[in-house]
Amino acid sequence: MTVVELTGSRLDDWWQDLMVRPIARRIAIWGGPVIVLVVATLTRLVGLGQPHELVFDETYYVKDAWTIWHLGYEGSWPSDPNPGFQQGRVDTFTSAPEFIAHPPLGKWIIALGEVASGGAASSWGWRISTAVVGILLVALVMVLAHLLFRSTLLTTIAGGLMAIDGNAIVMSRVALLDDIVAFWGLVGVILVLLDRGWTLRRLTEWVAHRGEAGQPTDWGPILWWRPWLLLAAVSFGLMAGTKWSGFYFLAGFGVFVVLSEIVLRKRAGIGFYSSSSFLQQSWATFLLVVPLGLATYLATWTGWFATSGGYDRTWIQNGGSPATGLLSGVPVAVQNWWHYQGEIWNYNIHESTPHAYQANPFTWLFLVRPTSMYYHDNGNGTAAEILELANPLIWWAATAAAFFLVVRVVWGAVRRRSVWREALVLAGLGAGYLPWLLYVDRTIFQFYSIAFEPYLLLCLVATIRVLVGTRDDPAPQRVRGLALVGVFLGLCAVLSVFFWPLWIGQTIPLDYLRLHYWFPTWI
Repeated sequence: MTVVELTGSRLDDWWQDLMVRPIARRIAIWGGPVIVLVVATLTRLVGLGQPHELVFDETYYVKDAWTIWHLGYEGSWPSDPNPGFQQGRVDTFTSAPEFIAHPPLGKWIIALGEVASGGAASSWGWRISTAVVGILLVALVMVLAHLLFRSTLLTTIAGGLMAIDGNAIVMSRVALLDDIVAFWGLVGVILVLLDRGWTLRRLTEWVAHRGEAGQPTDWGPILWWRPWLLLAAVSFGLMAGTKWSGFYFLAGFGVFVVLSEIVLRKRAGIGFYSSSSFLQQSWATFLLVVPLGLATYLATWTGWFATSGGYDRTWIQNGGSPATGLLSGVPVAVQNWWHYQGEIWNYNIHESTPHAYQANPFTWLFLVRPTSMYYHDNGNGTAAEILELANPLIWWAATAAAFFLVVRVVWGAVRRRSVWREALVLAGLGAGYLPWLLYVDRTIFQFYSIAFEPYLLLCLVATIRVLVGTRDDPAPQRVRGLALVGVFLGLCAVLSVFFWPLWIGQTIPLDYLRLHYWFPTWI
């Protein structure tokens, strides 16, 4: 069966008509994704070491990564260490612990690049890990798009949008944690999707076997062995081990799995599909996902547990109050760790120090306040800036597409149509975005949106899929759809070229720089 027959996309109809030779078909299947990965690699790696200074929150994560590699925990630095650090004096840290606001896994990953490049003094080295993660993000977006749509061109479009978007480019070129958060979340979502297919096959086989044996199939089985779901729980645990926002993905997709299983059980022919899903399988799913996710999160603190110098590592021994109640019988190290988690919680919830580039999450979908990561005026009429600004045309079109898909899913549910693809994409968008609406008084930034950008872009691709229609549509409508999509993608590419200097910190004339400030809040 060809890709076209699987999807019915008129884009693939056109592509099949054009590519008739076997070798041309192979190029058609692999050529687009390969080109996208080349573009992603170039946009993430060219000039990665510039500027050679710690930009924005690199001042925390780069130095924390270096100390966590050497100490097993985040050590402290003397006053104003950045100038010396950038000049190669990277050994001035002490073994005294530093309080940190986020779990350690992301810093371990950043440290891999620092060590692999020969030391933390290399700006290329301290950014290479997030750059590689950014390239992998583009590849994973294409994997998820292929699993959802089974269309080579839609897969290529999804990856291409991610490859040339400014938000994704900037976050891949700075040593912050959020690209890593997005990576583990996307891996987890792909695994959830694989579990969906695996579960449907097991349920269908179970019903067929019971039916042949003349046994009842009203309640269906309880599935305990679900390898893809177990791996998804691990991935979401690693996401939380980078930033706590990963717990929202663990919870959100746990709910998605339970709800989607109702549909799967109905499709498999199980009589009490709702009751069996809620009363039987949901508890098994909870026990499969939540403990493993939490255990994975705990494992990301191995360095802290394996050493004795981390922050709060000896809190009780130094006079802290031992735990009472359920925690009273657990090891002292775990009690110290639990107290540390409480301190991190209090810091993150109550952090409200005003910042010039903080952005209300209600404005994120509209690009009201992007984050300026770096700015340097050369004093000769030129300047360089790294502005974490998404490609406006891509972002605003994707936002409109997300609202369209919400309506489509609701309408599809009312009409009992299959909208599981759209529902999964919206679940990712919701898990990455909606929780932040609870923290409008907290100091938060637009660049947190990288965690849900893959799903926002897939909303756009899903809408393009609707726009181009099926092979049953009239030929003139096909041509109009293809032409509209082609013009849109061309404009997106042109706009990315225009904003490129602001995404990589390239020195440009001030007058040209000002042309990019479309709104006062972008300055």
